[in-house]
Order: sequence, then structure tokens, then C-alpha cells
Amino acid sequence: MTESLHPAAPHHLPGFIAAPGESDVLMIAVGIFLLLAILAVGNIYLHLHTLPERMAHKSQKLQFEIVAVLGLLALFTHIHLFWIAGLLLAMIDLPDFGTPLRRIAGSVEKMAGVPPEQDSTEPPVEKAAHAAATDEAKARIEKAGGAKSEVHGHA
Repeated sequence: MTESLHPAAPHHLPGFIAAPGESDVLMIAVGIFLLLAILAVGNIYLHLHTLPERMAHKSQKLQFEIVAVLGLLALFTHIHLFWIAGLLLAMIDLPDFGTPLRRIAGSVEKMAGVPPEQDSTEPPVEKAAHAAATDEAKARIEKAGGAKSEVHGHA
């Protein structure tokens, strides 16, 4: 049997119309393009969203953490004021108040005769003094000819 066209159908159909039983190439191409466009726009959005954090990364740790928290709040609450506040905070260089205040406190303690508290990151004074004395003794031994480290056998 020969297939005849419906009398109301046009004699020439455009190329994007798929024949019955064939795959629709245009729909597949548009679907792939739509998926890639969504991924690209999402990537641009997240890159733009992390701009304040990347700017504050060079600053002090506390400022960076505050900017990061503001960025997370903006991401999850969709309140854009948090992102703007984080961006403004990342642009501002906050002065370092901690170091001068620590130095002032140390000087006042020294004037008052109070021994300074040991910082947990620094070695204790006794260990440092012992290490300096040990290094001094090693230097004297090396200067005097050094210790013999080679032992001769009885062969």
C-alpha cells in the first residue's frame, strides 16, 4: 500500500518536524543547550556570590569569617542585604587594634613588675633558656675541635 498524505497536509514540511517513529533532533539539541545554559548561569551566579569571601581572604581571619557567615546567610535566606553588607565589609580594611593593645598591656605589666603570662604558642622561658645554653655549649665544643664521632675498630 502506498501512503497518501491527508488532503489538508502541506506537501512540503520543514526539516525540524520529525517523521512518525523518528527521534526529534531539535528537541534533543534544545534540551542539551538548556541544560548547559542552566549550568553556566548557575556557575556564574555562585562565582559572583563568593566575590566578598574571595576579597576578604587577604584580610584578617575574623573579618574573613564574618564575611563568610554573611555570604552563607545571604545564600540560604535570599536576603540580599547580607551579601551587600559582606561585600562592604570585605572592601574595608579594619585596623588591627589587638597588637597595639597587647603591647601596651605587656609594657604596663613590665612596669608593675608582674611576670608576663606565657603564650601557648611560644615555648616556656625555661625551655628556651635551656635550649640557648645547649646551643652555646655545642658551639664551644665545635670551636675547640669538635667531638670525635668516629670510632676506630680493633681489626
